[in-house]
Amino acid sequence: MGTEAGKRREVGGVPGVAGGYQDGVDGRSTSDGTGGATGAGGLREDVTGARRIVVKVGSSSLTTALGGLDADRVDALVDVLAKAGGIGREPSLAREIVLVSSGAIAAGLAPLGLSRRPRDLARQQAAASVGQGLLVARYTASFARYGVRVGQVLLTSDDISRRTHYRNAFRTLDKLLAMGALPIVNENDTVATDEIRFGDNDRLAALVAHLVHADLLVLLSDVDGLYDGDPRRPGARRIAEVAGPADLEGVETGSAGRAGVGTGGMVTKVEAAGIAAAAGIPVVLTSAVHAADALAGRPTGTLFRRTGKRSADRLLWLAHASTPRGALRLDAGAVRAVVERRTSLLPAGLTGVEGRFTAGDPVDLLDERGNAVARGLVNYDAAELPRLLGRSTRDLAAELGPAYEREVVHRDDLVVLR
Repeated sequence: MGTEAGKRREVGGVPGVAGGYQDGVDGRSTSDGTGGATGAGGLREDVTGARRIVVKVGSSSLTTALGGLDADRVDALVDVLAKAGGIGREPSLAREIVLVSSGAIAAGLAPLGLSRRPRDLARQQAAASVGQGLLVARYTASFARYGVRVGQVLLTSDDISRRTHYRNAFRTLDKLLAMGALPIVNENDTVATDEIRFGDNDRLAALVAHLVHADLLVLLSDVDGLYDGDPRRPGARRIAEVAGPADLEGVETGSAGRAGVGTGGMVTKVEAAGIAAAAGIPVVLTSAVHAADALAGRPTGTLFRRTGKRSADRLLWLAHASTPRGALRLDAGAVRAVVERRTSLLPAGLTGVEGRFTAGDPVDLLDERGNAVARGLVNYDAAELPRLLGRSTRDLAAELGPAYEREVVHRDDLVVLR
């Protein structure tokens, strides 16, 4: 490579401002701790032992401030992923990478003459339609330098929520990896409506990590980790490791915003990290500048340790990807039974019904204060439930027939919300 930018890319990393490289946010070093269990050479074992990795990159790390793809940034990210994936290594040492990439809407702004991300859904979809092709074409050309084929996979929450769609999505992603292709996943912004959108690609990445049985999730942003306050303020300190929810007490994560070309914020990344960690998948949150270090297991960014184990696919969807169609109000006894004893919800524990839904829809289960304590797939239509409130299944079966001697929500279709 003859250019100065090309020479910098040979070192590895992801470009910062104007395609350059830096050690951290505003150039400061961030090597302030080991950030988790380490092995030989101080590397994170959760990272070095991972063989299937989901990497998510945000729009701001791929595009210019005015919209449009930054080719140098895309190429530099691809350089890192190709190296981390073990191009040219023995098969036993290679790693499988799934890339969840934002940037379709942002890439479509400039070609459509838009100066900023539109607020209305129709123009967002139009920008995504133009930008998605540009984004994948750029990735295709960049990965081709390494002889790597890419496959585009566009998802909506329906593809995660519906069992047949879920299985199809898994089979497609798994087969792409088996055939040596690198899947590039994005939300299908061109057709997704508010009701079936993930909302941000951080949450999508966490769900995809669970979907493909990933060993690690890496969230790349424009901030080099989670701080105990606004990182722009003097004295704010990067948190090297999060072992559980208690470590987040008092931490300011802000709110999910839509500034610039992206849709998320630190709060969406922390929530996504919590989803993955609770499903047994460790997470590294850092800036795109530190992608190479993060994937090599060096102590950069913030490591979220596992806090749970892999759950049933549909339960993870139910808790984090479903949109409740209504709500059921429970008495105190039913709340204790559902939350503490993890039993099914019976008609006897119901005190009220809200919304319009049909059997099989997700609904929230509310305590006496109106707080959602659980979510489940309901076995009745909303119109059927008012006459069942507070009654035993035995009485209902005697009066209405054996079809009514069943749970309102079966415990196998119910998840307690944290």
